[in-house]
Amino acid sequence: MARSRSPRIDKTPFEAQILDLTHDGRGVARRPAAPGESGKAVFVYGALPGERVMAEQTAKNRHFDEARTLDVLQASPDRVAPRCAHFGTCGGCVLQHLDEDKQIHAKQRVLMENLERIGHVAPGSVLAPLVDASWGYRRKGRFSVRRVDKKDKTLVGFREQDPRFVADLSECHTVIPEIGGCITALAALVDGLDARADIPQIEFIAGDATAEFGGIALVFRHLKPLGDADRAALVAFGQQHSFAIFLQPGGVDSVHPLWPEAPALAFVLPQWNVELAFRPLDFIQVNAGLNQKMIARTFELLDPQPRDRVLDLFCGLGNFTLPMARLVGEVVGVEGDAGLVARARENAQRNGLANAQFHAADLTQDQRGTGWMRQGFDKLLLDPPRSGAIEVLQQLPLKQFNRIVYVSCHPGSLARDAGFLVNEQGYELKAAGVMDMFPHTAHVESIALFERKR
Repeated sequence: MARSRSPRIDKTPFEAQILDLTHDGRGVARRPAAPGESGKAVFVYGALPGERVMAEQTAKNRHFDEARTLDVLQASPDRVAPRCAHFGTCGGCVLQHLDEDKQIHAKQRVLMENLERIGHVAPGSVLAPLVDASWGYRRKGRFSVRRVDKKDKTLVGFREQDPRFVADLSECHTVIPEIGGCITALAALVDGLDARADIPQIEFIAGDATAEFGGIALVFRHLKPLGDADRAALVAFGQQHSFAIFLQPGGVDSVHPLWPEAPALAFVLPQWNVELAFRPLDFIQVNAGLNQKMIARTFELLDPQPRDRVLDLFCGLGNFTLPMARLVGEVVGVEGDAGLVARARENAQRNGLANAQFHAADLTQDQRGTGWMRQGFDKLLLDPPRSGAIEVLQQLPLKQFNRIVYVSCHPGSLARDAGFLVNEQGYELKAAGVMDMFPHTAHVESIALFERKR
């Protein structure tokens, strides 16, 4: 059988006029075509709307091509010099060349276009974008690790634009400074280990500092057992930088501390006098400052009252549930990860919140026979994964909720679910807007308020 061949890529540079920006931050152009035809779409990395650039094709598809910018012939007034020397190679963020104010407005446009195109809805009002620190904000992430013998070095960083490769980083300006400024030292640490070829990734996560260490933990995934010398080197690195060191020899359940013996990880929500303890691979919102603003806006929209019973779906550790318990009669959190539910219950007890209940349930499956589903509620809060919440929305007795607030990490799934609520269930989309949880990336986090029609 003949092997299929990839489409031939023409590396001849070509001039392109950039017409728009894609949802993932690439410029949109059209290649010349026959007279009277609009031409094939080409998505150009590193180009902005209104610019004229020289580009080189990098991939060929049936309906569109992909390219990268070689030279900017006519720059957009919104173009700025990228702060990071690795911009253009590292795939961690793709919008550093676009003015920060324009970045968030581009994300707002993506949200509104998705609501109109997918959900066939429009908000009654557009919320002002929610923003916080745009540099040094990322407190959770995963570095890939790869020993490259040809370079005689170990690379630690995010994936390149071509995800087959690990970016050779010396620093990262979006990661918290304690980690972003430590990448070179981290690479040198791994390169000096006997097991350097058997460590595929390092995860980092940060809470609030304790007296013992700086509140930052590193998890070293290793494919083979570590020798005493390697373990000692990791401990010394942790002590030098005040990082807690964890090892992961297998799955998630295999994670265990190396140093200190029992590190306690937690972050505080001071406005609501709540502390949330977590484990090093747990999900927490990556941007601490924006997270607190997001919680405040969520409560402003949901308008929780002292007698309310609120249902919080996809609740995780209780990021919304526990501060909500300070404001309402009772709140019930439901989450698919049983480990997160267990820690949410522990957090409720630790914070003295007896009016917060938690249940473990797969919200993509039929839950209509469960006790929590049959309980009566006044308001609903949703914070689903990228796939959205359509399965559970189709099961819920929605008529009980006079108000729904939906926190989204994917505008497409929000738009689909908004269409269901508005066009099929009798709700109004009163307001929607974006929140810049990941500045300089194309990631769009948003929030929407739905009210039942009177």
